Amino acid sequence: MWKTFYIKSHERGILYYRGDFRRILRPGHYRRPWFGQWQIVPHDLSQPEAKIDNLELLLQTHLSGLQAHLQIVQTAFGETALVCLGQRWVSVAPNQLRAFWRGFVDVQIHRFNLEDSLELASEFVTQIRGMTIEGLKKVQLSESEIGLLYVQDNFLRPLGPGEYAFWTFSRKVEVRVFSQVNPKPEFPSEEVLIEQHPEFVATHCLSVQLDSDTVAIVRYKGKVIAILPPCSRKLFWQGVEIAEINVVAQPKLPQRLVAELVSGLTETLSLSYEALHLLEVPAQHVGLLYLDQVLQETLPPGLHAWWIFGRSFKTEAIDLRLQMLEISGQEILSRDKVPLRLNLTASFRVVNPILAKSALADIPGFLYKELQLGLRSAVGTRSLDTLLEDKGAIDASVADYIRPKVSDYGIKIESVGVKDIILPGEIKAILSKVVEAEKSAQANVVRRREETAATRSMLNTAKVMEDNPVALRLKELEVLERIAEKIDHINVNGGLESILTDLIQIKSQ
Repeated sequence: MWKTFYIKSHERGILYYRGDFRRILRPGHYRRPWFGQWQIVPHDLSQPEAKIDNLELLLQTHLSGLQAHLQIVQTAFGETALVCLGQRWVSVAPNQLRAFWRGFVDVQIHRFNLEDSLELASEFVTQIRGMTIEGLKKVQLSESEIGLLYVQDNFLRPLGPGEYAFWTFSRKVEVRVFSQVNPKPEFPSEEVLIEQHPEFVATHCLSVQLDSDTVAIVRYKGKVIAILPPCSRKLFWQGVEIAEINVVAQPKLPQRLVAELVSGLTETLSLSYEALHLLEVPAQHVGLLYLDQVLQETLPPGLHAWWIFGRSFKTEAIDLRLQMLEISGQEILSRDKVPLRLNLTASFRVVNPILAKSALADIPGFLYKELQLGLRSAVGTRSLDTLLEDKGAIDASVADYIRPKVSDYGIKIESVGVKDIILPGEIKAILSKVVEAEKSAQANVVRRREETAATRSMLNTAKVMEDNPVALRLKELEVLERIAEKIDHINVNGGLESILTDLIQIKSQ
């Protein structure tokens, strides 16, 4: 009994008997005994690569039969192949055996020796554009970019604008892309590039190497892009400008550099922070410069900057304006043992900053302590009554005490004054009673004096009226007028006419 097999036109069949390869069958009809152990495995030629088990062993026993149907690709160590299958491309890794069906598509094989070059020729790079192929690393660089080719982490050569592809079988291949628009590239192992690849540095870069007493300002198109400290070694793309400055001979920056590095762009100021010591002296102030802990000079108002490398800088601004110092809540006993709390204010100015800072570590603290001592001395030698009667004596005493003390330190005391003298509660109550008694006695004296004066005035008036009846009558009319202002009507016995008649008669006499 027979079994019929049919192989289609786009297929190939592999005939096995009892699991052993016999041959490859072309399209058509085939008959084999049904009870035999024959097997035909069809392969679709739309999949160009032939997946055949034990291919390497079969090539030894059936080479001619296989070559009639298959394109065999076998690579050695250090060799790879690029296989074109119509519109498709596949790669064959080193030391690999692969087979492709003949006839259905045009198979083209291109072999490459990896020991000679890892780079794929440009004509192949163009043909595989847009494809992902195993073992190939593709890179595309624009006209503003440059690539550095590293193999096994070792720099090999630079790459200009264009398309590249490199074999990565059994090797680490990396292309590090840098923008040439950015003039400050961050190269890996920059020291190695400088030492081992001087031709690359000379062609593409500008190398900066500084001594221990030199800094460099790097500008690109007029803009500061880097400030290099002493002993620096750095690579930049060609086109930058390098200005070297000896920081030993010129530790302080001229005003043109201060304006550029400090008062200019924000990006430039951020670069300057780590390289400069800055001091801004306001108006009505004076600056002091300490170099290696030694006072060097005074500085006028304005912005000042120094290179920090190799030296210890310290600066401060001293206020030359009139300053106020408050001495508050001082608890002091008067001579008669009365506890008082006083608030003192003093105004001063620094007239010799160098002398003041050389002799005093803390100017306000020194003045505060001395004013405390002067206040205690002035209050402790006077009684409460004396203090209350003449508070200005305290001011004069404290001023006489403090002025000689501070004049030797370049400080001038302009004024000293007691703002408040605060008494204990019980002393306040006693003084209030004393004042109340004094004011009451004064009021009694004034009242008695006024009463005596009033009595004397009344007596003089009575004497005038006694000697002058007309004045008495006028006084009566005045009284009547005042009464009439306060009531609606008044009755006069005898009538007003008699009063006026008597007045006329008195006047005619």
